[in-house]
Amino acid sequence: MSNVRVRFAPSPTGFFHIGSARTALFNWLYARHTGGTFILRIEDTDQARNSEEFLNVIYDSLTWLGMTWDEGPKVGGAFGPYRQSERGDIYKEYLAKLTAAGRTYEKDGAIWFKLLGERSEVFDDHRKKIVTKVATAPTVIDDQIRGHVERVEDEDFVIFRSDGNPVFHFVNVVDDIAMQITHVIRGEDHLSNTSKHVELFKAFGAPVPAFAHIPLILKQNGPGKMSKRDQGALIEEYQKRGYLPEALVNFLSLLGWSPKDDREKMLIADIVALFDFPGINQSNARFDDKKLAHMNMAYLLELPADDFVVRALEYFEKQASPVTAVALAAEPTYLREVLLLSQPKIKSLEELPAYTAYFFTEDFVVDAKVRDKVMGKGEPKLRLAELTELLTTADFSSDTAIEEAIKALAAAKGLGFGDYQSVARLAVSGTNVGPSLTGLFRVLGRERVLARFSRLAAA
Repeated sequence: MSNVRVRFAPSPTGFFHIGSARTALFNWLYARHTGGTFILRIEDTDQARNSEEFLNVIYDSLTWLGMTWDEGPKVGGAFGPYRQSERGDIYKEYLAKLTAAGRTYEKDGAIWFKLLGERSEVFDDHRKKIVTKVATAPTVIDDQIRGHVERVEDEDFVIFRSDGNPVFHFVNVVDDIAMQITHVIRGEDHLSNTSKHVELFKAFGAPVPAFAHIPLILKQNGPGKMSKRDQGALIEEYQKRGYLPEALVNFLSLLGWSPKDDREKMLIADIVALFDFPGINQSNARFDDKKLAHMNMAYLLELPADDFVVRALEYFEKQASPVTAVALAAEPTYLREVLLLSQPKIKSLEELPAYTAYFFTEDFVVDAKVRDKVMGKGEPKLRLAELTELLTTADFSSDTAIEEAIKALAAAKGLGFGDYQSVARLAVSGTNVGPSLTGLFRVLGRERVLARFSRLAAA
């Protein structure tokens, strides 16, 4: 194991955001790529906004995505506790170190961090008051992604509020020092905080970790960073919708990183092997739900049959709907056939209940627009009658046998397969989309197919 130690430090103040998941993923990938340690640290000092429910969402989401942590809550480690709410004594100890070094003072009930440098009183036009400015050299940040960055930190800043609670800058740095973090991988929006953090590292006499500020994820439409309120922003949503976690991880890995060979669908082992800072872009990444849906469809299509059926049944069991209840009550072999017939066509498991509903009931919905279009063109009832005669004795043992029989009928009538397809699909499913028609016939069986033909013919 290498000495690389990275951390993901979320706050349990809301549902797990896709941007947070991407930050966690890049930390996890770098730890796995280098043979280092991935630490989960919970920043839960905001007692008014923290929630155990949201904390459990973080644990559940990371576990679902496969981002197991080496140290942190639930697994322990040599540098705990891993919840900031339990680290109060550590923060007091580090505050005492700064105070003993003459780097703190109290003002307005709060404790401030004192920068080193020549101090002067100036009038701040923006704030309309006199403030203390400190003449300091620029803070240099050699960022692994952004490159050479210089920022001037010229004002003291609060490290403990008047209520006695430490601020983000202080606890963040103290925990990174105490947990021996070597690389800080976080969103570009934190770059503005980094000069404060570097000054604190120096004040403690601690080594400054390598910083890597990753690009932001932009909204799908319009300017600005993707927020928790934007559509498609919450990881929990993808869990509920039956997305495959490996597809989501693959998609997230490409939001700001590229393997440089134009590959998109990749095994997680390949992503781990290739992931490194040079592959991370400086430009922001734009979220694209269509690309994610396509990625998920590709993963679904390649699932082995048994795996697909297991995941589909798990999804059905989590849904409380009449359709899924009837489906789960169906004969297992028949249900399996229905699910596998649908596998090549769906983008996510959430589509399955509606997509397969007509397999489990004779009282299925008929799309009025599709019916009017199909029944208003050519001689659909004649085609249905010809199919009925054919399929009464045709071989139903395979898709190929059914297809060859229909093609032979069409050729004999001087027609094509398509002349029979629309009305047949309407009759058996009530719509114009779905699995292959011959597969649909085979799985439904001769009796049900002919009964549905008869019902449409009589309408």
